[in-house]
Order: sequence, then C-alpha cells, then structure tokens
Amino acid sequence: MVFKRMLRAFGVGGPSVDTVLANPNVRPGEPVTGEVRIAGGDHAADIDQVKLSLVTRVEVESGDNEYNRNTEFAQVVVGQRIAVAPGQNLVLPFQFPVPFETPLTVVHGRHLHGMTMGLRTELEVRGAVDPGDLDPVAVHPTRSQEHVLNAFGALGFRFQRADNEAGRIHGVPQQLPFYQEIEFLPPGQFLGKIAQLELTFVTDPHRLFVVLEADRRGGLFRAGGDSFGHFAMSHDEVIRTDWAALLHQWMDQVSGRRSSHGFGH
Repeated sequence: MVFKRMLRAFGVGGPSVDTVLANPNVRPGEPVTGEVRIAGGDHAADIDQVKLSLVTRVEVESGDNEYNRNTEFAQVVVGQRIAVAPGQNLVLPFQFPVPFETPLTVVHGRHLHGMTMGLRTELEVRGAVDPGDLDPVAVHPTRSQEHVLNAFGALGFRFQRADNEAGRIHGVPQQLPFYQEIEFLPPGQFLGKIAQLELTFVTDPHRLFVVLEADRRGGLFRAGGDSFGHFAMSHDEVIRTDWAALLHQWMDQVSGRRSSHGFGH
C-alpha cells in the first residue's frame, strides 16, 4: 500500500491526456479548436487545472552567449477542479485564440527552417504533475502578411531561415516579449551591397507593421552598418499596395543606388 502511494506521488497510474486538434493549420488571429481527452487511471484523481499553452523556441542573448529557450507565450485554461474516477473518459472541447503576433512557421506551403511551434497540454493533478501532451501547430501568414511575402518572391529574394529573438523593437506596439526575424538573401543586383535582409511582422487586429533590416556588413557600399525600414498600414492598405515596387525602391535607397537614406509610412 505504501509503495502504491509512492507511485501515485510520481504520477504513476494517474490520468493521462491526449489533445486532438480539429485542424493544426491556423493564421494569426484565428482560433485553434479541438478536444482535450482525459483518460482516468487506476485510481481516482483530482485535477486542479487543465492548461493549454502555445510554445515556440526563442533565442536569448546573455552577455557574449546565445542560447535557445522554449517559451510559452499564450495560455488558456480549459478546465478546473475536475474529479476523475478510475477508467473514466472525459472530453473538454476548446477554442484557443492564436495571438496576432504569433510567429509564422509555414509560407507558401513550405516549413520555415528554424521554426518550431506546438500546443502544450498540461494536467495539474493534486499530488503530481503530468508532463502532458505537445501537438505541432502550423502557423500560416494572414492575407496581408502573405501579400508582402509574395513581393519578396517576385523580386527574387531567397529565403534562408527564420528565428525568434528575445527583446522588443523600438517604435512598434509589440505585445510579446520576442519577435520573429525571417532572413532572406537579396537578388543579384544587390548582392555586392546587401549581405542579407531580415523581415519582421508586428501584427494587431487593425494594422500590419513591417520592419526591415538590411545588413550591409561586408558589402562594397560601406564598411558595415545596418539600415532599417518601418512601414505601418491597415491590413486593407497593405493588400492595395504594390509591395514589390515599394521594396525595390527601399532597397535602391539603402544600397546607395539613390541619394536618399530610407523612408517609412
């Protein structure tokens, strides 16, 4: 009997959880829907809380070091104070609102190299903690984000990788404690002057903020330095804008092909 109590303290024989998503594909601002399915173990258990969390990998700089950390950035509690009898099956339906600033993991049907995203389910069981369940989630761009990304493709930019950086971007209404950088190699006419271009979206229900960083280190234009561009528009304005022309004009400016030094809206 004492041995069984010890096993229970470590969660052995307690309830298990399985989360089933109706559709793992989602866009920022939309809900992920599904069911949390709880199966009772070989003894009665009291679940204090059932929590869902969106989890992604974030790069953190600490002094001269960098490391990656799995970060929960949105949570929803789908059940509290639940008594589960031995062998009992429970189903908790849920709708999880995905934040507008959620990083993208899929563009044009292709996974963005460097990105991870999952929906974690955790049971807080009295006397034990169940490690829970982790389900992959594929985050696709909104219509306005996709319109901007299409311009990168049309101009010949080549996607390299993407990651999340801990910190905040000056001048935008960022809510999350990190931001995504999508890195591109520029088309041929800029290769000698721009080493790479980084794109960040900061999105809210009404506007899209597009932040560009052109890395000129090692280029022929000057011995280092980054140029930044910042554009803010409503989602409808983004879709009505010729982003290929706007992006090409900005690249001309920051690469020194024209006399101006960048602009924004």
